Amino acid sequence: MTQALEEQIAHLTRTVEELSDVVAKQDHELRAISEMVEVLAQRTRTREADGGIVLGDERPPHY
Repeated sequence: MTQALEEQIAHLTRTVEELSDVVAKQDHELRAISEMVEVLAQRTRTREADGGIVLGDERPPHY
């Protein structure tokens, strides 16, 4: 009985460590993505303040 409990505790401990690593990696990725979103949002605000965004499907002014 004791050996079975020790094996289960060892398995659960390993699982918790693996999940902790996954959460740490996701936190790192989420922070990087959040920084990218903030940079893109700032660019958008700057472009809008400078006169708007030119979309790819708009005709150039010489048409």
